[in-house]
Amino acid sequence: MEHRHTFEGSDTPRAPHLTEAPVSGNGHHLESHVLAPVSVIAPTRNEAENIAPLVARLERVLPEGSEIIFVDDSEDDTPAVIESVALRSRCPIRLIHRPPSQRDGGLGGAVVAGLRAARSSWACVMDADLQHPPELIPRLLAQARLTQADLVIASRYCDEGKAEGLDGIRTAISRTSTTAARLAFPRRLRRVSDPMSGFFLLRKDLIDIDALRPRGFKILLEILVRNRHLKVSEVGFEFGKRYAGESKASLREGFRYLAHLGTLRLGNDALRFAAFAAIGLSGLLVNTLVLLAGTELVGFHYLLSVVFATWASTLWNFSLTDAWVFGDRREANRWGERLAMFAFVNTLALLVRGPMIYVLTSILGIYYVLSNIISLVSLSLVRYGMSDAWIWKVTHQPRARGPYCYDIHGIVTVWSETWLPELERFLTTETIAQPTIRVRIGGLRPPGPLGRPGTVGATPDGRRFFYDDGLGPLGFWIDVTMGETVEVIASPFLRRSPHVLYTNVVEPILRWTFVRKGYALVHGACIAFGDEAYLVTARTDTGKTTTILRVLDRQRRATDTGAFLSDDLTLLSPDGRVLSYPKPMTISRHTVAAVNTPMLTRRQRFGLWVQSRLHSREGRRFALLLARTRLPVATINAVVQWIVPPPKYHIQQLVPRAKWTREAKLAGMFVIERGGEGEVPLDDRAALETLLSNSDDAYGFPPYPVIRHYLHSSGGQDLQLLERQIVERALSGVPARLLRSSAMDWWQRIPMLVNLRDARPPVEQPASPVVATGASAT
Repeated sequence: MEHRHTFEGSDTPRAPHLTEAPVSGNGHHLESHVLAPVSVIAPTRNEAENIAPLVARLERVLPEGSEIIFVDDSEDDTPAVIESVALRSRCPIRLIHRPPSQRDGGLGGAVVAGLRAARSSWACVMDADLQHPPELIPRLLAQARLTQADLVIASRYCDEGKAEGLDGIRTAISRTSTTAARLAFPRRLRRVSDPMSGFFLLRKDLIDIDALRPRGFKILLEILVRNRHLKVSEVGFEFGKRYAGESKASLREGFRYLAHLGTLRLGNDALRFAAFAAIGLSGLLVNTLVLLAGTELVGFHYLLSVVFATWASTLWNFSLTDAWVFGDRREANRWGERLAMFAFVNTLALLVRGPMIYVLTSILGIYYVLSNIISLVSLSLVRYGMSDAWIWKVTHQPRARGPYCYDIHGIVTVWSETWLPELERFLTTETIAQPTIRVRIGGLRPPGPLGRPGTVGATPDGRRFFYDDGLGPLGFWIDVTMGETVEVIASPFLRRSPHVLYTNVVEPILRWTFVRKGYALVHGACIAFGDEAYLVTARTDTGKTTTILRVLDRQRRATDTGAFLSDDLTLLSPDGRVLSYPKPMTISRHTVAAVNTPMLTRRQRFGLWVQSRLHSREGRRFALLLARTRLPVATINAVVQWIVPPPKYHIQQLVPRAKWTREAKLAGMFVIERGGEGEVPLDDRAALETLLSNSDDAYGFPPYPVIRHYLHSSGGQDLQLLERQIVERALSGVPARLLRSSAMDWWQRIPMLVNLRDARPPVEQPASPVVATGASAT
């Protein structure tokens, strides 16, 4: 494992900061004391002689609060030298020594390790051989502030930049490498003169570090290609001569660069997809032979033969795909789980292929074997996407095993044996001995006798109740005991479906637990303009997420004051304070298209094609229809979300530069409704009924309808009435408007109304509660 050491420097007092401002490359003096602190990341490999002079020069120019991080892959005494220099340094120095077994990615991998460890928002990557002048760092910081850039590159080829430290051969290689990169990515690199530079300044919180796949020296190129939302600027510099040691450039590194460039251009999985396609062709032969045998020899109808052929080719394709295509990703799921998921994907595809084959064969007259081949080929990309994204998904860093503790604004705490992704922003490292809610995973035996799906039971006082879908350990069941600590025991299967565990079990409990604490968890997005918060509420699947994202994206580009509080649920206090509830947003392809620079990979974008159809407005309607039957709907929901998780992303991944705030004062509420046009002012009663109705609408899926009574009525207290009182007080005197639109242009109208607001609008013709709550569910 990596060995990390932190040295806070010597006892020598450090000056408030530089007594003489550093001089930039163009002779301008820069006031370093007004610059942001920076984490300097210097990868080292056998650089013992360079450490002391490098640190001495860095100490002279780094802003107060900065740090130096050495990521070391050395075989000599470089680590010992770093430790010795750190004891005398006036700047905090941290050492990460990587053993040989953990040096994947070479220099690029070392930079990624440094980025993970960096404490400052700004990280400066530079070589330790003094060919990168430390005196340039203040100018890089000043350039970032001046141009509002996210990435500032020290370029050898722009303005006054020079590459004197390269000999003739290395200069030619550098120029050739740069040209190759610019040809591969002409649009992204059209304004970047030196994409091969190893000296740059970066706002590290704007990149997805887990998405980086470094290979060799050229980490900057990967950052540029994988993070197209970054605003880039350049500063010219003179690339100096090496102070000591030997260059690490080699022919091997050149080949690694070319391979990496090809991977970046074609995608990480170009060869993987080629292997998947080759196996698919062999499976097509198996499928065709079984189809012919079933139809021509046994005499089955061709559609029945298609089913048997699908099962046969599924087993064939899975065995080869698991071994040859995704053999390096088996840690994501167990063998049996991977097989079940692969079979489920092919069964879903069969539901689409069956009607397609019938139309091609029985209506258009195409030979059934050819119709079958057409259907298989047409869905090959979809099958590969689902295999790549879910069945053999990439696992970056294994998350520490539970228990997990969450502290929600100091009001409610949750202790859980299993990960609850929706509460990720409230995760705390402190151990919670007496949580408000405790979630445990039960054994194989459900709490009550097996019965039909949807069985509910409770003790006479209603303080303990259970819900069971009747499938034992393979299905959905919960056992809940209400008290000072709400004890939740969930079926083992729900560990595999944490989104369902949170959304359908924990979140309803949280709603009424907050009410007991004097807060209301209401269904609405919330955005702040300055210190004032505006609630945006609607029926489920109306367009709140798209609206809030577009408002934030517009405010970001306009450098306005819009700040994010929440997307789906918002905490209200009786005095009108709004507390942020930053769950990850459930998005669709249309949602992503609404913003300019979402930080989503190609795999994630491709996955949306399937995810947004399954977890869409239509999907929810279908699920609610199933809920009226006697099917084990809660279990079906858990299985579906286990195999195809909902597309959930945090605001920073969708609007990277969006501001976020913890709380604000409620100043207004907007109710958005599809259909029609115009605005209707709402009186206090209409606003209250609308918000409460929309909040109830968010909790309609099993098991909530049959357990809600136990949640809001335990202990003899009417929590529904208390929730109403909290919301009524919070909304008292707060202007509210119903905004109707067929074009879903609320994102344009809301900022305009906020800017025009000078007082609460007169309520001449207030909408009735019936009109106000009639927002479309489509």
